[in-house]
Amino acid sequence: MKLTIKDIARLANVSPGTVSKVMNGSGNLRAETKKKVNKIIAETGYHPTFSAKSLATKKSNLIGLIYAGDINAEMNHPVFSDVVNAFKDLIGKLGYDILIFSNNQFRNAEEDYLARSLHFQLDGCLIIAGDQIEEAIEELDQSKVPCVGIDLELEGPNSSYVTTDNRKVSESVVTHLYLNQVREVAFIGGPKDSYISGIRRESFLYHMHSFGMKLMDDWVQYGDYFEDSGYEAMKRILDSETLPEAVYAVSDKMAFGALRALKEHHFVVPDDIKLIGCDDIEACEYSAPALASVRQDKEKMGKLAAQMLHNLINEVAQPHSIKVDPELIIRESCSFN
Repeated sequence: MKLTIKDIARLANVSPGTVSKVMNGSGNLRAETKKKVNKIIAETGYHPTFSAKSLATKKSNLIGLIYAGDINAEMNHPVFSDVVNAFKDLIGKLGYDILIFSNNQFRNAEEDYLARSLHFQLDGCLIIAGDQIEEAIEELDQSKVPCVGIDLELEGPNSSYVTTDNRKVSESVVTHLYLNQVREVAFIGGPKDSYISGIRRESFLYHMHSFGMKLMDDWVQYGDYFEDSGYEAMKRILDSETLPEAVYAVSDKMAFGALRALKEHHFVVPDDIKLIGCDDIEACEYSAPALASVRQDKEKMGKLAAQMLHNLINEVAQPHSIKVDPELIIRESCSFN
């Protein structure tokens, strides 16, 4: 028969609350009482259940992992999977397990993130941002549940966020091209309503204008972050009356699509048109030519998110945000002879 905390209390002739205090080392109890309770626990081999521990400590040591909105960022996503793996490694060392939420029911308004978090007594949540974030995320953000967003600027009373400095992403690309005498650059963005892509686009346009660089309307195209959309966007750019010297895509997968279109039209990269992607996924090193890209420090972002969430849970730090600097990695697709 599985013993409960009430059984231990009865055998030791004390209250269940006293047993809880002995197990958690809390309260001002007599040494004799502690010894008696510990003796019963040892003799019976009692181990408290998860719910008993949670009830006693007011903590579940569970973290909710939420892929929010129209994500384009499932668990095998080349960027967010690295962030989550780094988060998982550190949050595990800090004593937590992870519960992954599916957003299907939430998007159908059948349930909400806050209610589910309270049901499982989650200590906190990590929120991975997609596009068109559902309202249920805002409710969770504004609650008392500690939350950390990845590429999502949370503003709640107990929320923080970590993001790549996306303005610097585009700044680094335009500056590098400008310093190497490239003046005509095309842009392939994500969906027009994408928050992150929008930041990168605004920064691109700002620095192109600041440097007096040439940009035609037909050179600004949009995709959905995936390869086929980059392929179609590049074909539209190639239909322009004049062609750019370089193309900058806000995701590596779209850059790979653009590379495929350029090859089909018999353009040589980088001799005819140079190409730069973004995210620096592993495949960049193995494409032909190897793809230049803007690297996000995915491991650093994951570790920062874990430590920040742990600090929020334990009330040792105030909510704050951190922007991680990107790094432009030059490879063959943007080499200068």
